Amino acid sequence: MKLESFNKNIAFNDEKVVTKVLLETSFSKEIRILLKKGQIMKEHKAPFPIIVHLLEGAIGFGVEGEVHSITKGDVLTLGANVPHDLTAKEDSIVRLTLYKLDKIERVEKVITDS
Repeated sequence: MKLESFNKNIAFNDEKVVTKVLLETSFSKEIRILLKKGQIMKEHKAPFPIIVHLLEGAIGFGVEGEVHSITKGDVLTLGANVPHDLTAKEDSIVRLTLYKLDKIERVEKVITDS
């Protein structure tokens, strides 16, 4: 057993979006993404389906050109290779579930290129 918390040791960064892999299992990677109000993750695609769970805050979640307002507690799924982007309307904590074969480096590249 491994125990982690999405709500402890929160350290937003004024300059960039912050990511951290909190858990890795035999089938998934659980990642915490911290976005300060106004920060964005530019449009990108994941090679496998993903799950996005907003733990705190509010984000605009763009999917193929349409922006959806996501608020605390909302959870969504997105199929593989669907273009999407995020814009923080408030300081936000996002839980991202990736398929085991997906790479955190891909997510980090989206952040550094934003």
